[in-house]
Amino acid sequence: MALMDFIKKQFIDVLQWTEGDDGTLAWRFPMAGMEIQTGAALVVRESQMALFVNEGKAADVFGPGTYKLTTQTLPVLTYLKNWDKLFESPFKSDVYFFSTRQQVDQKWGTPQPITIRDADFGAVRLRAFGNYSFRVADPKLFHTEISGTREIYTTQDIDGQLRGLVLQNISSAVASSGIAFLDLAANQLSFAQALTRQLAPEFEKIGLKLEGMTVQNVSLPEELQKIMDQKIGMGMVGNDMGKFMQYQTAQAIPKFAEGAAGGGGGSGIAGDAMGLGAGVALGQVLAQNLSAGLQGLGTQATPAVATAVGVKPEDVMATLEKLGELKGKGILTQDEFDAKKAELLKKLV
Repeated sequence: MALMDFIKKQFIDVLQWTEGDDGTLAWRFPMAGMEIQTGAALVVRESQMALFVNEGKAADVFGPGTYKLTTQTLPVLTYLKNWDKLFESPFKSDVYFFSTRQQVDQKWGTPQPITIRDADFGAVRLRAFGNYSFRVADPKLFHTEISGTREIYTTQDIDGQLRGLVLQNISSAVASSGIAFLDLAANQLSFAQALTRQLAPEFEKIGLKLEGMTVQNVSLPEELQKIMDQKIGMGMVGNDMGKFMQYQTAQAIPKFAEGAAGGGGGSGIAGDAMGLGAGVALGQVLAQNLSAGLQGLGTQATPAVATAVGVKPEDVMATLEKLGELKGKGILTQDEFDAKKAELLKKLV
């Protein structure tokens, strides 16, 4: 009885695989010198496919289902082997199972900024990252090109290869998408779709199907980020140049005051002027001068300092001194200084 049990154990009568959560893509059924019994059952579950390999040659591929292994179910293997006994005796063959379910949340990213061509800026440097999902679509091709005779092949084993494919094709994807570089961050979906179109054929070459790709972030270089911020600011004010100049002045005055005040002592020109209540006037003067230069409307600008009401004599004199320093530094012209001087002196009459 023990001898009969031993003999039975030498023949495999059921071939099946229950995959785990380790990201296995290909798994070789453990033969260990045993032979497959004629009429044995092959069980291929949903999200799986099985491949028979005979003497190093890929033979039959089976999709989900239960099969009885006969000459009818293994036609290619029978042809390769040229069996004259029509499966009347056990046979040996390597059997590989493949997981065909989606392998989700696979990460990709640019470890270093990559240089791409852009119609607006020429060569620019880009950082981006996201994730993608794929599945084994052609087990025979994947076996011959990638997994080979290994007992187990996982997503970790191919991760570096797929990341490299993504990085290699980013430049072409950006070019084919037709999306301006500055708009990439706001069009991540279109960018991802362009990447998918570019990469899908590359995945197919190794028996994989790219199911989807996301772009979670696109990082712009600092100088281009400043341009993006300016573009957003212009969009907020539309075509109203006056409002745009007010926006630009509001952005510039705090930095100017901070830089001027950083000199210490009496060098904090803008900071001192703001302390005397003339900071707003200074901002308006700058905005009016810039607007006048762009629109030719200098004569229509309302004198900023003249709107000040109830200015004390000492404040007027202090403001004149500050405006004189601004003229000396070239910030105000002689005509502008004279005009403001006349307006301030009227306050003393």
